[in-house]
Amino acid sequence: MSEISEIFVVTNESQKFFVIGQIKELEYEIPTDNVLIESEGKNTLPAICFGMREIDRRFGRSIVGVFSSDHILDKNAMETIISAENLASDHLVTFGIVPTSPHTGYGYVKPAEGLDIGYKVSDFMEKPGFEDAKKYIKEGCLWNSGMFLFDTDIFFAELKYHAPDVFEAFDIPSDMSLDIKNVYKNLPSVSIDYGIMEKSNRVAVVKLDHKWSDLGNFDALYDENEKDEQGNVVYDCDNVLIDSTDNLIYSKPNKIVSLIDVNDMVVVDTPDALLICPRKSSLKVKDVVTALKDANDERAQFQQTVYRPWGSYTILESSERHKIKNIMVMPGRTLSLQMHHHRSEHWVVVKGMACVQVNGKQQFLRQGESTFIRSGEKHRLSNHGKIPLEIIEVQLGERVDEDDIVRFDDEYGRA
Repeated sequence: MSEISEIFVVTNESQKFFVIGQIKELEYEIPTDNVLIESEGKNTLPAICFGMREIDRRFGRSIVGVFSSDHILDKNAMETIISAENLASDHLVTFGIVPTSPHTGYGYVKPAEGLDIGYKVSDFMEKPGFEDAKKYIKEGCLWNSGMFLFDTDIFFAELKYHAPDVFEAFDIPSDMSLDIKNVYKNLPSVSIDYGIMEKSNRVAVVKLDHKWSDLGNFDALYDENEKDEQGNVVYDCDNVLIDSTDNLIYSKPNKIVSLIDVNDMVVVDTPDALLICPRKSSLKVKDVVTALKDANDERAQFQQTVYRPWGSYTILESSERHKIKNIMVMPGRTLSLQMHHHRSEHWVVVKGMACVQVNGKQQFLRQGESTFIRSGEKHRLSNHGKIPLEIIEVQLGERVDEDDIVRFDDEYGRA
């Protein structure tokens, strides 16, 4: 089993501090340099290569488990994964879930001859239609979980043979740090399955007949949560449900959600978006995200609560010319020294004591006190206290987006 300090997370710049914040919320600590930042998304093979290369550089030859962040596993499943360690010394090991239904949202793996533990793999199948899914299950195929156990030496040998362009991009002496932006610039976008697993003759699959869920859509979340007497899953909010069954409902606390004669639906109401769809159609949410990204809508990248190295902020209200934030600064942390061209800011302290620097002058503000910062003024917010600092920030101006920040000094190395 790995120590906490041996866990690595591969993510992107916009999610970096969200990841670090969630780890701290779980009351774990991992070294900050264990959070590896891709300069751009290039699918799963480059992401896995990034993590494997860093582990090999720090620890030498290792057996590495590769897991997506949104899977649920029970203790028995983890014990089965650990038991496959010896198999990984000679094979690229993937894990196949024993199907409970002809699911069309998963790829499939077809086992062949048996090994001491697990099976050789004869074929990988892409996400099928319903009839093909039924056929695959009759043939003994397994759901492709996207979880792996790799020996670093075997992984890089197979990578060099089957995806030499990816191998060469990461083939940098271990005593040199990666220039990730340069590495990723010319990399192809390729999945681990297409890049290696479907081509290698050294792939084995181990069955997992235990609790597992890929929480990739709202229907999966529904299946994993406790239901009321009418089969509804309700998060946090107050509700009045009349003749409505088997729904998933999420909204902010203190807001009443009422459904009348509504069945098998997803209703998700957040401060910046409202989603209503049949549970069986919840996989199509990714099409909504794609449409937002194509429109360069920042809401596809940032949620209402955004984590930063100094703490977090939550957007309470916004329009084209104003934005209201609840800002939380952790003890001993400080924001960058910065300036805005197009907006002014009004800060009101809700909790703790704020150290405010404006144009080189410093003052301390207690609960209920406030300050006003004009556009063009250099300013900085710090928390010198021992409890979290909470302030309300009101932005007003021609522009109130995150691009209107000019940093002059930053403890966290941001541009």
